[in-house]
Amino acid sequence: MQRSSEHDEKAALSRRFVTEALQNPHNAALLERLPFLGLPDAWLVAGCLFQTVWNLHSGLAPTLNIKDYDIFYFDASDLSEDAEQVVQARVTALFSDLPITVEAKNQARVHLWYERWFGYPYEALQSARNGIERFLVPCTCVGLQPPVDRGSLPLLYAPYGLEELYGGLLRPNPACPHLPLFQAKAASYRERWPWLTIKALSPCKG
Repeated sequence: MQRSSEHDEKAALSRRFVTEALQNPHNAALLERLPFLGLPDAWLVAGCLFQTVWNLHSGLAPTLNIKDYDIFYFDASDLSEDAEQVVQARVTALFSDLPITVEAKNQARVHLWYERWFGYPYEALQSARNGIERFLVPCTCVGLQPPVDRGSLPLLYAPYGLEELYGGLLRPNPACPHLPLFQAKAASYRERWPWLTIKALSPCKG
């Protein structure tokens, strides 16, 4: 009985998250048009989703202070930067009428540039979902895919649940234990949403 109740609570929280994320009209537009790109394993991810929810929690406009509208996809057939730039050009054109910047990143090639940009080695990913799992803060590890059927809700991927997201708990992700990067990211979030709490745990060693 308790397990059923917990499942119902998680399902309700998932529905709440998706519904609130879609209150940002840019998110709704991105998800509606995403299939036209024909990208493999494509997801709308991270900032534009959880930051919309944080804005609503704070009584702010859903689009306020959101810097990131990111699309992840996974295409191991071409790991070149040129191929990713071709996709980016298509993305920019498709969403050119929206007052936002949308970035598309091929998760199959993140390991090729991550260390050069951020100073830490990065194990090759196996899917776009795998990329979502590696965000620096577990509560920000969320992604949406367009619904399979018209009228149904988008598909949510939240590998670490949604409780910490709604509780405003920021802690390092053991799957990506780069603490200086985490600290900078968490501080940036707290500047915009002061009610968030930072819990700086030591990374797991394995």
